[in-house]
Parts: sequence; structure tokens; C-alpha cells
Amino acid sequence: MQSSSAAKRSILCLVGTRPECIKMAPVIKALQQTDWADAVVVSTGQHRELVHQILGMFGITIDHDLDVMEPDQSLAGLSSRIFTKLDPLLVDGRYELMLVQGDTTSVMVAALAAFYRQIPVGHVEAGLRTNDLKRPFPEELNRRVAGLVSCLHFAPTLSASHNLLREHVDPTTVHITGNTVIDALLEVASRDLPCSFPSAPERRLILVTAHRRENFGAPLREICGAIRELHDRHPELEFVYPVHPNPNVREPVNAELGTLERVHLVPPADYQALVALMRNAYIVLTDSGGIQEEAPALGKPVLVLRDETERPEAVDAGVARLVGPHRDRIVGAIEELLTDEAAYARMALGGSPYGDGKAAGRIVEICRAYLHGERTAAP
Repeated sequence: MQSSSAAKRSILCLVGTRPECIKMAPVIKALQQTDWADAVVVSTGQHRELVHQILGMFGITIDHDLDVMEPDQSLAGLSSRIFTKLDPLLVDGRYELMLVQGDTTSVMVAALAAFYRQIPVGHVEAGLRTNDLKRPFPEELNRRVAGLVSCLHFAPTLSASHNLLREHVDPTTVHITGNTVIDALLEVASRDLPCSFPSAPERRLILVTAHRRENFGAPLREICGAIRELHDRHPELEFVYPVHPNPNVREPVNAELGTLERVHLVPPADYQALVALMRNAYIVLTDSGGIQEEAPALGKPVLVLRDETERPEAVDAGVARLVGPHRDRIVGAIEELLTDEAAYARMALGGSPYGDGKAAGRIVEICRAYLHGERTAAP
């Protein structure tokens, strides 16, 4: 490793949404603990309060806030503002590498902005694919574009690396690291985390998160209908649903579920509170990508509110099941898990196919080798 007296290598670490922060925080923290890297944290200003909470939880501060949020913004408007506000930070040639994570619009735009300024890009959680540009929308396009301009691809799993290799990505740039979300999860789950749900010990808690764009409208009404039906048929069940502030989620969810006694519609939970809810849940019902990775590591069966997933490893391992935004399938799957102990046990194995909690260290070492001109092994 380079001595502390040598010049540090400047790395821009971009964060936007809360999930990006959760998955980037272990990488940023690991970079800050080296003696060779100068990690500069740039936030787009999305999910501002939640982002500050998460980074603060890991002892990380934001160096630049792009402040791009506007009410009811379009994807085109968001993209334009990120380009306009990020580009001035890239013009002086200071940064030798930009790290982005995942598949948000901010990731896609930042990767392109870096490419235009000839700054190498490292893509954390690279290679996820559904091979359908409309599902999830716009994430499938975002991650493909980010991948096209990246010089380092940090694939969380073997199947993600195979996706990249099938797209003729240079094998020497593809590295299987595990997913950094498991790093973050295991660190936070080791803490003493209070949780007030379920409200009675005899109740079984169902944690619900549903907010994806593809589920707006009729699909979300189907999901709410399933929750209502389960609530009415099973008095032993209690539901907690941290509701996304987007009006396309908040308004129909409040209209459909707001009067139900054992359905708690709560504000978006900070990460520690969300981990505590996952620990206490009997079943997790979600359209979130990150929770598909996290909940299995805590031994919780996951029912995925999508018809396909770019995270097939959990489904293949039997710890997650695709039920889609379909009322009958959701109700049937939950009732099976409530009544069939063997079926529940098969899904509640514990352990995650997505990592061992050491992904950030691998990513940082690969970055160090890349910036110092050293060869790194391909999968």
C-alpha cells in the first residue's frame, strides 16, 4: 500500500437516493480509512433528510450537495439539473475516478457526465439485468447506460458478472465482490435497535414496502387489495407499511388502507428503523431491490411484488418468491406461509446469496490497484 506521505488519489463518490447511500456508505467509509484515497462525497440532493441520516449513521459527511430536487419533477428535468450542477465539479481534472452505485437516474447521468470529461467510472452493483427496458422502468436503461461507460464493474454475484460478459464487457474489468448492502446490513443489525411492532407478542408482523414506478396505478391498488383481504381474514396479522411520499403512492395507499386497524401507515423509516422492522417481521412483502437482498440475510421470507427481478439469486435459492402485484397470488402465498410450517422453514433459511459483508474492502482494493496501474484478477 502507498505510504501516507504520498499524494492521495481523488475519488468522487456520488450518492442520490437512500438506497444508493446505504450501499455506498461501506465503500466510502472503507476509502476514508485508507492512507491513499481522498474520497469526496457528492449528493444530488434527493432524499436529503434520509441521506443525511444514513451517512451520519456511518460517520460520513457530504462535501457537495447539488440540490437538484423540485416538486413533481420529470425524469428529463431531473437529468438536466444533475448534468448542469455536476459538470462544473468535473472540469478541473481533480478526480481520477468516479464511483456510482446501482441504477437510478442520478447514476446514469453522473456516469455520462464523467465519461464526457474522460473520468473513469467504477460501477458498484453492476450487471443486474431483467432484459426488459420497461421493467423496471427506468432502472433497466439506467444501469445499462452506466455499464457502457464504466471502466470497473463491481458485480455483486456470479450471475451479474455473466450478464456483463454476455454483453462483451472486457473480462479484466469485471470483478465479483458481493453486494455492499450486506456489509451495511450486518453492521447495523449488530446494534441494539428498538422496535414497537408488532404491538402484541401473539401477532405476526408483515412488513410492506411498495413504491416502484411500474406499480403506480392499478398494480398498487391490487397490492392494497391483497393487504385489505389478509387484514380482514387474519386477525393475527399486523402490517407496517412505510409509505413513500410520492403522491402516486401516498394517496392511493392512504385511501385504500388508512382506516384499517392493524395496518400502520408510517413515514419512510430511517435505515436503522427499517432493519429493526425486518428483524421483527414474519414475512416481507416488497418491490424494493435492496430488501430482496437484505431480508433473506435476516432469515425472513420475501414475497416480491414484481413479475420479474434482476436479483434472481434469492428466488433460485428459495428464500424469495415472485408474486407480482397480483391480489390472488399475494394472498395465496402469505396464507401458505402462515399455515405450512415446512414451506415457511424452506424460505427462512438465513444467509444471503448476495454477499458476506466484505464487499466494500474488495472494491476499495480493486480501485487502489486500478489507480496504481496494477493488474487485478478477473473472475
